Amino acid sequence: MDRIAVLASGGLDSSVLVADKARHAEVYPIYVQWGLKWEATERESLEAFLSALKSPNASAPTVISVPIKAVYGDHWSLSGESVPGADAPDSAVFLPGRNILLIGLAAVWCSTHGVSRIAIGSLGGNPFPDATPEFFEQFAAMLSTGLGHKIAVEAPYRGLHKSDIIRQFRELPLELTLTCMAPTGGKHCGRCNKCGERRNAFRESGMPDRTVYSG
Repeated sequence: MDRIAVLASGGLDSSVLVADKARHAEVYPIYVQWGLKWEATERESLEAFLSALKSPNASAPTVISVPIKAVYGDHWSLSGESVPGADAPDSAVFLPGRNILLIGLAAVWCSTHGVSRIAIGSLGGNPFPDATPEFFEQFAAMLSTGLGHKIAVEAPYRGLHKSDIIRQFRELPLELTLTCMAPTGGKHCGRCNKCGERRNAFRESGMPDRTVYSG
C-alpha cells in the first residue's frame, strides 16, 4: 500500500484530505505547531475528526513544534489581537513562509521515515505565492536534491473550492473540523475571516452547516 504524509491542521480541507487519502494509502498526518493562538483548539479538532473517522489507514498525528515567535514578533496570529474579520481581504490572513516551513519540515520527516509523498489541502483560488502548482513542483525538486530523498508534493484540491469539498465529502463529520482564527470555548468565533469563509462555503454548497459558532 502507498504511504503518504498529509499536512493536517484540523481544518476542513486538510481533514478531508486525510480521509480521502486513507481510502487507498497509509496516511501519516503531520501537525506543525508554531505557537499560533488557535492551535490548542485546532489539535483537539484534528483528534476528534480522526477518532470519528476510525480509519485503520490513518495514523495518529505526528506533532512537530517549531516556535515562530522570533520570526513573527507581535503578529496577530500569535497575540490574538486585531484578528482579521469576516470582511477582511484574503491578503490580511497571509502567514509568510507558512507552506515553506510546513512542507520543508514534512519533507525532513519523510526522508527519515521512508515516505516520498506529501499532500497539502491547498484549494483553488488560494492567492498566495507559496500555494501555486509551480511552487509545489519546484520546492519538491529542491527538497529532493537537498535531502537526497525523492519528495513529491501533491495538492489534489487545487482545482476545487471549499464548497466543492463540502459537497463531495458531505458524509464526513465536517462539523468536527476547525476553520477559525479566534475560537472560544472550543467553538468557532463566527466573526473572523476564516469563519466567514466557512459559512459562505456551506451556503454555496447547499449543504447544512452543523458548525457551532459562538457569534
